[in-house]
Amino acid sequence: MSASRTISQTRKITVTAMLSAVSFLLMFIEFSIPMIIPSFVKMDISDLPALIGAFALGPVYGVVIEVLKNLLHILIKGTSSAGIGELCNAVLGAAFALSAGLIYLKHHTRKGAVIASLAGAAAMAVVSLPMNYFVTYPFYASLFGGMENIIGAYQAILPSVDGLLQCLVIFNMPFTLVKGLLDVLLCLLIYKPLSNVIHA
Repeated sequence: MSASRTISQTRKITVTAMLSAVSFLLMFIEFSIPMIIPSFVKMDISDLPALIGAFALGPVYGVVIEVLKNLLHILIKGTSSAGIGELCNAVLGAAFALSAGLIYLKHHTRKGAVIASLAGAAAMAVVSLPMNYFVTYPFYASLFGGMENIIGAYQAILPSVDGLLQCLVIFNMPFTLVKGLLDVLLCLLIYKPLSNVIHA
């Protein structure tokens, strides 16, 4: 990946809006893998546009795409979690895009993009632990009958797990990492032609 060309501020705003809309639409293409993780945890590729935006426009734009995606989701589809699910999604996605974008700024090559995107996926997985442990799951527990029910969903897959922290380390962190790596793979496959269009 060669050094990016200068893009006007108007074009950056336009591209950001378009990538945010695509990211919002990708949120609807989600699926569960119940044999691997409880079905309330979904797999999707809606962080892909934010990663593309972070590389093409800069890390701040990647974060903005994540925020706008989730705001659109709340405004258009609504929320079943008082916005906590969308907040978690935005925080994890922002960690992904920001980490990758910052590294790519320093190492503006294809190798740098690979390293940056892998680091971003790892950052998203790491941030998922405190975010889920302290914010998301305690809130869900208050809505859906207590933490015992949530942990029970994990124990249905692996009876030996004991406690929320263990569930998150064994299930959610690897799942989030794989989700990020899927975005990384797709980004590396399509970024070059998209970059040419963005910078045209």
